[in-house]
Amino acid sequence: MIASGTFDFLRDLAKNNNREWFHENKGRHDEARANVLEFVGELVKGLSKIDKTISADLDPKTCVMRIYRDVRFSPNKAPYKNNFGAGISQQGKNFNGPGYYLHIHPEESFLAGGCWMPEPDMLKSIRQEIDYSGRDFRGIVTTTSFKSYFGEPDQECKLKTTPKGYSADHPDIEYLKLKSFTFTHVLASEELKSTNAAKKVLEGFEKLHPFMVFLRNAIS
Repeated sequence: MIASGTFDFLRDLAKNNNREWFHENKGRHDEARANVLEFVGELVKGLSKIDKTISADLDPKTCVMRIYRDVRFSPNKAPYKNNFGAGISQQGKNFNGPGYYLHIHPEESFLAGGCWMPEPDMLKSIRQEIDYSGRDFRGIVTTTSFKSYFGEPDQECKLKTTPKGYSADHPDIEYLKLKSFTFTHVLASEELKSTNAAKKVLEGFEKLHPFMVFLRNAIS
């Protein structure tokens, strides 16, 4: 589970996002990160039983993202993130393709999965697979259990017009307009602080698994 102290650290960091405060509280960061690493390690072992492409021996250090922000091209010069993030795939967080994600934040935690902003060739392949196998795709994302848990796919950067090569009356045009193929489920901090937190997250990842398989087949 995620310790209360981890959320407390993130709240305090959000109020004191500067290098001096961070250096003075580096021990708190290290303790919080260790908590997240332990939790992600538990998720990796559980997920390996659901998704056979994930090794039970995957090092959680390859999954948990650094807290330092890249501010070079951002108007926001705060040096640190106010969350912990973990990406889980065969390559940990450094994946180009389908992956699972956990976002840990005092007020905005969530789990997610899919292909975020895939490169043009990958995007083309996913759209083509939905075009060819729309019934299979809908059979995954419109089931009662999936839709009640995740709702609609994330709409980030969705096209306002139809993508090239597809007509406006295509039965799956709203899916084909997507530029990211991801689904998200919000998690309350109390859920992540509970003793069965890993079980709750893994239940979400298990619901995502057929969607992940569809994406992998599309780009393979």
